[in-house]
Amino acid sequence: MQPSAARYKTDDPAAIDSLAGDVQYYLTLTPRQLPSRYFYDPLGSALFEAICELPWYRITKAERALLERHAREIFDRVEPLSTLVELGPGSGDKLAALVSAGARAKRLTVHLVDVSAAALDLAARTLHALDLDLVVAPHQATYETGLVDAMGHRSASGRALTLFLGSNIGNFDPPGADEFLLGVRASLAAGDSLLVGTDLVKPEHDLLLAYDDPLGVTAAFNRNLLVRINRELGADFDVSAFHHQALWNAAESRVEMHLVATRAQRVRIPGASVGLTFDEGETIWTESSYKYEPGDVVRMLERAGFRHVKQWLDTDSGFALTLVEVP
Repeated sequence: MQPSAARYKTDDPAAIDSLAGDVQYYLTLTPRQLPSRYFYDPLGSALFEAICELPWYRITKAERALLERHAREIFDRVEPLSTLVELGPGSGDKLAALVSAGARAKRLTVHLVDVSAAALDLAARTLHALDLDLVVAPHQATYETGLVDAMGHRSASGRALTLFLGSNIGNFDPPGADEFLLGVRASLAAGDSLLVGTDLVKPEHDLLLAYDDPLGVTAAFNRNLLVRINRELGADFDVSAFHHQALWNAAESRVEMHLVATRAQRVRIPGASVGLTFDEGETIWTESSYKYEPGDVVRMLERAGFRHVKQWLDTDSGFALTLVEVP
């Protein structure tokens, strides 16, 4: 799950067209799939905020604690800093925690990159509420495009620090993560830094509790994908006929989330021009969340051309912050 994943306005025709095209493509694959970015409609976003408060889902709390605990050292290692960029800032809470605990008494320009105007507005308001000398620049764009734009408007002096938090990198498969990090590296200049948050491999029982909690909040979050498709594309999914399933794929080092049909059924999706027949037990694969060993994170970043600077670990919660720089 992505604490700062892309949010989409449900009344945006372009977003609905994108959803329709992806539903038409991914639901006709074998196995059937749906992109996890569509979790985050207003209800999905609210459900995810509730997930972050669950005692079994420790990513958000662990990462924020690491940021607050090591903020001064992080800033010391990236000085002289003039530009901060966060890819997918969510509510802006973690960035606010970092700069509140570590920023020096000087002006910083903070670039926020997200496809959602609403998410950008919330993060900007969170930062404006701080008693700090910050210039906040929102970029409504994909991560890659927004980072290029932010770097095009950076200060002529000082270094840049880019944040990619929440274990968002874990939602890419390994080749996709490598490609994404190569793109980030290409956008930065020598001396710039990247701070990445990653969830670590932990006992299977703990991982599955985080993605299939006893209160059923994550199940509702997953099944809301079908609610969204019904609402926005006129589909007739019987949401009660799909069961949430979380699996630990040890060979691939990832947690998978699926929706499992509990009976044979026919589904029509007029907005995507699709009709589907589900057998009992057939699944829709909705998310992969890769988990890492600390050394694997460093090697992944080094493959993209970064130089390792420092890694901070929360061994109790199984989470890592890794700071790298452009040589």
